[in-house]
Amino acid sequence: MRIILYTGKGGVGKTSVAAATACKIAETGKKVLIISTDVAHSLSDSFNVKLGNVAIEIEKNLYGMEIDTVDENEKIWGGVKDYIKQLITIKSGETIESEELLVFPGFEELVSLIKIKEINDEGKYDVLVVDCAPTGETMSLLKFPDLFKWWMDKIFPMKRKGAKIAKPIVETTIKVPMPTEDVFDEIESLYKKIDDLYSIMQDKSKVSLRIVTTPEKIVVKEAKRNFSYLHLFNYNVDSIIINKTFPKESTEGYFEKWLDIQESSICDIQDSFKPIPIFKVELLDKELRGYATLLKVGSAIYKDLDPEKILFNEKIFEIKKEDELYTLSIKMPFVDKRELKLLQNGDEISIAIKNEKRNITVPKKLQGREVTGARYEEGKLNIIFS
Repeated sequence: MRIILYTGKGGVGKTSVAAATACKIAETGKKVLIISTDVAHSLSDSFNVKLGNVAIEIEKNLYGMEIDTVDENEKIWGGVKDYIKQLITIKSGETIESEELLVFPGFEELVSLIKIKEINDEGKYDVLVVDCAPTGETMSLLKFPDLFKWWMDKIFPMKRKGAKIAKPIVETTIKVPMPTEDVFDEIESLYKKIDDLYSIMQDKSKVSLRIVTTPEKIVVKEAKRNFSYLHLFNYNVDSIIINKTFPKESTEGYFEKWLDIQESSICDIQDSFKPIPIFKVELLDKELRGYATLLKVGSAIYKDLDPEKILFNEKIFEIKKEDELYTLSIKMPFVDKRELKLLQNGDEISIAIKNEKRNITVPKKLQGREVTGARYEEGKLNIIFS
C-alpha cells in the first residue's frame, strides 16, 4: 500500500490539499483511504460527510476516516493505563482529576501511528492519504517510532528485570503495586507494532511526505525548518505544494501589492527546494468543499502527473572514505549551524537542531571509530570519523 502524508503549518490548507489528492487518485480507479491524525478533525467538513472511527465510502473508490483517540485508547493501552490508574488512586481514590491525568502527552500521535500500521496490515486499500496535524504535532508523530525504539532497546529490559526482583519487597513494605508481567507484555506488544511501523515508514519506495505551504515568508520559513527535521529523521519529502496563490486577475487595486509579495516567496521556494517538484494551488472564488470541487483542484495541482507515484527520492545519508577518514554526510538544508549540537556516546551519535534531537546508531563500518570533527556546509552536516 502506498502511503502519502501531508504536513505543514496550521492554516495552510493541508486538509484540502490532501483531500484533493485523494479524489484525484480515486478517480483513476485506485482504492483510496484518507484519514486525519489531527485532533481538530476537518475532513468531514471538506467532504460534507460525517466521518468517524470506522472508514466509510465517500465516493466510488474513496473512503474516509477520522481517528477517535478515546476509542482507540483501550485497544492499545488498556492494561498499562489500568496499572497507572492504580498508582494514582491508591490513596486518593478515583476522581475526575485522576482520569484526566491518564490522558498521556503524545497519546494522540501514538494512536495515529498504530492506526497507520493496522490499515497497512489489513491490505484493503491501494493508497493511504494521511492529513497530518500541524508541524509540531506531526514531528512528534514521525519521531515517536525512533524514540520509542531507543527506549525499548536501552531501558525497557533493565526496567522489566528490576521490577521482577523488587516486586515482593516493594509490595510488602510500602504497599505499592508493581507492574505485572501482563503490563510488560502489553508494552512489549506495543513496541513490536511500533518497530514494524518504523520499518514501514522508513521504506522510501512506499512512504513519502508532502509539505504544504503558503507564499508568505513566515510560513515558508516554517516549511524549511520542517524539511530539515524530516531529513534528520530520514523521511523522504517528494514534493512541495504552495497553496492559496492569488490569480493575477484577482490582484487589481487593494490586493495588487500582495501579488509581488507572493511572487517573491514563490521564487524563494523554487530556489530553495529544487529539484523537488513544486506545485501551486490558486485561491478559489468559493470554499474548497465537496467532492466535485476537490477533484477539480486535485486535477489542477497534478495535471497529467499521477499523484500516487513517488515524485522525488533523494539519498539523505551517505558515507564517504578519503584516506583513513570516513565522513557521514547528512543532507539537512536550511539549518542555522549555531543551533546544531553533536555528541558521541560509543557507537551512538546525538544530533540536535534547536529543540529537535535524534540518537543515531552509526553504520557498522563506522562503529568503534571516534568523531574527530564536523562541518556544516552547502546544506549538509558532514561528521568525520577517524
